[in-house]
Amino acid sequence: MLSPDREHGQGSFFGRRKGHKLRNHQADLIAHLLPRLVLDIGQPSPSDLGALFDRPVTAKRLEIGFGGGEHLIAEALAYPDVGFIGCEPYVNGMAKILTQVEEHNISNLRLFAGDAAELLAWAPPASFARIDLIHPDPWPKRRHWKRRFVQDATIAAMSRILTTSGEFRFVCDIDDYCAWTLAHMARSKDFAWTAERADDWRMPWAGYTMTRYGRKAEREGRRAAYLTFRLTEKAA
Repeated sequence: MLSPDREHGQGSFFGRRKGHKLRNHQADLIAHLLPRLVLDIGQPSPSDLGALFDRPVTAKRLEIGFGGGEHLIAEALAYPDVGFIGCEPYVNGMAKILTQVEEHNISNLRLFAGDAAELLAWAPPASFARIDLIHPDPWPKRRHWKRRFVQDATIAAMSRILTTSGEFRFVCDIDDYCAWTLAHMARSKDFAWTAERADDWRMPWAGYTMTRYGRKAEREGRRAAYLTFRLTEKAA
């Protein structure tokens, strides 16, 4: 069983592990439901991540840092034939999504409670049709920029595990991090930014579920950018 107080001993994750005290039912879900859904990257990865799910899936998708799980739960419900993996090292976020998994009896979702960079290294090549990173921690101070998820190394890792024409979707309301992401993605030969007009990045994609943080950003006058990058044919 994963302990909520386990220290993360390696990798590039620098975020919080635990916040406010869990309610009794949330703690019970962490103890009994999470072990049935959590990935163990201490074991060799299967050749096809579809084997992780109870039923055959047509594609696999990954959401990194799902927070309260609003977007990930909506996607899992909307696409029951797709296998989803959600990565979130913050225990309270994991407890929130487990509540929704139980309530909706969701079977096409698996979870990873650790460093997303380690999950990317563990996954077999060409595993995911799409990777979502929605409102990540921007680490605004210059000395902390190395902690941002979007780095040359993680871009290369995503290229390896995306399928042909797979997509990386990035949502952020912090202009500096959007510029950082565009600059890093532009110097990668593996990805192409899909925007052809301003609304392609100013407006969320069809069917997008706004997260709790996204609504808060809007209330505070921050407008998010919705960036989609597609794996190039050369990289695939």
